[in-house]
Amino acid sequence: MAKTITVTKPLTGFELLEKVRELGTLSKEEKAKACGYITITKRGVPRVNMMKFLNALIDAEGIELDSTLGGQGRGGRSASYRISVQSNGNLLIGSAYTKKMNLVPGDEFEITLGRKHIHLKQVGATDDEE
Repeated sequence: MAKTITVTKPLTGFELLEKVRELGTLSKEEKAKACGYITITKRGVPRVNMMKFLNALIDAEGIELDSTLGGQGRGGRSASYRISVQSNGNLLIGSAYTKKMNLVPGDEFEITLGRKHIHLKQVGATDDEE
């Protein structure tokens, strides 16, 4: 009996990071397979796309490998000013915004909820810095 392999669209972004964390101690190859980074060759043999998997992880983490001197060039994702609620209920703001604001790990914000909005105010920021 032949083994059936289901090939799905490879995970990217937040979903990829969550799945990799979920898979814990599995090998890189097993994680890549579980995240959809597998193709079937012309002879019907499954092949793991490690390079695409690792590049997707780098992109999901927001790491810039192609930055050029002087800050010119691609420089990673640009801020779209739109986000969606993730499957776990979280809102992920992303590094494009934090880089634009020169934020660093540990910076704190006050959260104010409105009827149809969420307002973030950096703790210690003056009104003219907002």
